[in-house]
Amino acid sequence: QVQLVESGGGLVQAGGSLRLSCAASGGTFSSYAMGWFRQAPGKEREFVGAVSRIASGTAYEDSVKGRFTISRDDAKNTVSLQMNSLTPDAPAVYYCAADRAGPWSLPRLGHAYAYWGQGTQVTVSS
Repeated sequence: QVQLVESGGGLVQAGGSLRLSCAASGGTFSSYAMGWFRQAPGKEREFVGAVSRIASGTAYEDSVKGRFTISRDDAKNTVSLQMNSLTPDAPAVYYCAADRAGPWSLPRLGHAYAYWGQGTQVTVSS
């Protein structure tokens, strides 16, 4: 069983940057593909990005490509989401998730992930 704890959320101005972190415990971190999702009030949870187990391959939702970067540190059991050029979208809770996937798998669907953190709030002001 993997426990995930996100941190780094907060209030930032449009155009600014924020770095989210997710610390994992209770499992073999390198066995999991890691994903980031977000959910705004009244909206469906949506995929933001994922990083694979092997060679840190990444995938991103189209609207964040070129602005967001996912990285993982297997020695520290952490995955990060660097968010640049943030836009004043609706506030959202960002979640990290873990999937015991194939080595190069980059799951985009939430139901593929077995473990979820509690989320961290991100608000971008205009």
